[in-house]
Amino acid sequence: MKLTVVGGGSTYTPELIDGFARLRDTLPIEELVLVDPAADRLDLVGGLARRIFAKQGHPGRITTTSDLDAGVEGADAVLLQLRVGGQAAREQDETWPLECGCVGQETTGAGGLAKALRTVPVVLDIAERVRRTNPDAWIIDFTNPVGIVTRALLQAGHKTVGLCNVAIGFQRKFAKLLGVAPGRVHLDHVGLNHLSWELGVRLGGPDGENVLPKLLAEHGDAVADDLRLPRQVLDRLGVVPSYYLRYYYAHDEVVRELGTKPSRAAEVAEMERKLLKMYGDPALDEKPELLAERGGAFYSEAAVDLAASLLGNGGSPVQVVNTYNNGTLPFLADDAVIEVQARVDANGPVPLAVPELDPLYAGLIAHVTAYEDLALEAALRGGRDRVFRALLAHPLVGQYAYADGLTDRLIAHNREHLAWA
Repeated sequence: MKLTVVGGGSTYTPELIDGFARLRDTLPIEELVLVDPAADRLDLVGGLARRIFAKQGHPGRITTTSDLDAGVEGADAVLLQLRVGGQAAREQDETWPLECGCVGQETTGAGGLAKALRTVPVVLDIAERVRRTNPDAWIIDFTNPVGIVTRALLQAGHKTVGLCNVAIGFQRKFAKLLGVAPGRVHLDHVGLNHLSWELGVRLGGPDGENVLPKLLAEHGDAVADDLRLPRQVLDRLGVVPSYYLRYYYAHDEVVRELGTKPSRAAEVAEMERKLLKMYGDPALDEKPELLAERGGAFYSEAAVDLAASLLGNGGSPVQVVNTYNNGTLPFLADDAVIEVQARVDANGPVPLAVPELDPLYAGLIAHVTAYEDLALEAALRGGRDRVFRALLAHPLVGQYAYADGLTDRLIAHNREHLAWA
């Protein structure tokens, strides 16, 4: 089995490598190729990756290359984890929206739109090159904004599934609070990427006992603290929102906070400098503890599980993925991309049935899906008016003066990445 990671020079990659090494019985990789145009980073990450495999006794071979076509040739699955523009572009995404009084975040709001505009054309080019060299390969997208990028890939006819670590993070946290093995916890996870709710927490499987009321009653303070939302919000909702919902439920509060501290991008950039220095130490043969602060917790385990299922190697029968709606949420078009529990096998994901949603959730899902429709159109076709329409449609923007100002700033900060600008 051959897997290729595009964006393999990311400081995330040792997390992925650690999962591949630990879970080699689930996903028996014979060859792993790390592809990245940044040769210096790739050398450091590749060296550590080989040492991790060696320490854990993994027999697979790890190679590195900046040649995308060579790297994906013959791959059974290609994992996308790239960041167009790097942390410098992320820094901009998180700062210029604040000038208009809107949240600055790399996947949500105006910053998320900027990332989509930079990313979609690049990912589509990569996918076309994968299809030319190996049309049967699965493409697993971990590149944000996952919902928009996955939809672009699916609409272009690629064998694609989108992946996020939010659900598996909740699963692990809830399992710890409940004192049970993670595999026993099944989430009624519904929504879009970075706009989702846990409507139930079931023990033993999709039809198991819903222990969410007990979880909130006994551990509501801990869950609320983790989400940085008041406990009473969880009690009134009776569900657990993704931490990204704080940008919607407490937008003005978040904007004030962001204006008083360094950006997350600045923190991550400094962390990456330290991590890359660590990766260069020939004595290091495991992922460093600092990597846990970088983000992407349990990403490797989710990626291994999904790849194993798609490649017919087992894996959990039900996983949270991003895929076509196909009637799952009746108020959305079939070709909308949603993030829900799905049965996954070598034929791809099939979403599980979802009960009728409270309008409180369905309305916001529909609203953000409309924005994503317009965002994808802007990413594919370009043009100031399309960018403006997408921003005006976003619930975190919504006013024409804000949308106008944000459009100008978005284009000004991203000209080098926008072929039409």
